[in-house]
Amino acid sequence: MPFVKICVTKEGDSPSVEQKEKMISGVTKLISEILGRSAQNTVVIIDEIDMNNYGIAGESVKNLRKKQKEQKEVKC
Repeated sequence: MPFVKICVTKEGDSPSVEQKEKMISGVTKLISEILGRSAQNTVVIIDEIDMNNYGIAGESVKNLRKKQKEQKEVKC
């Protein structure tokens, strides 16, 4: 039984319910096509991670996104 876990950060309304449904459907189809496994036995879990609970290079993703946004605004 294939078991797939997708981790994404919560950013606003993303991913939406529709996007999650497409991810589940697409990953299930991909596993079935590539591994030849039954789609009926494929489990897909989407784990939404709060940006305050996720960091890169010692800094929270929330702070990194804020800095990126500020840099884009300065360039304009």
